[in-house]
Amino acid sequence: MAENNGQLDRRDFLRGGTRTAGAVMLAGFAGVIAGRKGRAAETVWQIDPDVCTTCGNCATYCVLDESAVKAVQCFDLCAMCDPCPGYFDLSHQERSTAAENQLCPTGAVLRTFIAEQAGVPRFEYYIDEPNCIGCGKCVEGCAMMNGSLYLQVRHDRCVNCNQCSIAIACPSQAFRRVPADNPYLLKKKARAVVERKGPEV
Repeated sequence: MAENNGQLDRRDFLRGGTRTAGAVMLAGFAGVIAGRKGRAAETVWQIDPDVCTTCGNCATYCVLDESAVKAVQCFDLCAMCDPCPGYFDLSHQERSTAAENQLCPTGAVLRTFIAEQAGVPRFEYYIDEPNCIGCGKCVEGCAMMNGSLYLQVRHDRCVNCNQCSIAIACPSQAFRRVPADNPYLLKKKARAVVERKGPEV
């Protein structure tokens, strides 16, 4: 009889132990779920265009062979100038579109004639991104006018390293983490123009 009581005690002990283990596992799982819900939103690297000094490091410090940083154009800010300082190397007297007169070392800044207003030709400037190396020469030139060109990390190229090598080399600390669901930063001037225009209909 005592033997049977011993078996019952062991059975009760095993049942209780199993229940306790199950409760501990359930609490642990609930903790993991709660931790995931409380986790900060995912972030990605981006350049603050208002802090960037166009030092040229974006072209040379990226871990990729072709930098993930590209020049972008805010068309709403562009003055569509004929003698665009982001397109032409203004140290040359000639203003032809020959390669030696262009500021971009790879010819990635392209221009298209749009219209003539009061005898002044207007051009649209855009970036041929596969040819852009992120050197920032066009951005630096454009800063003399409206500043419609600026650098941004393109997330279809960026591998989102834990520690971005360009961010480490950035002298102005223009690289920062931004929410992945809003990964691009506008210049203050561009943001003001976009806000004035309101939502596109």
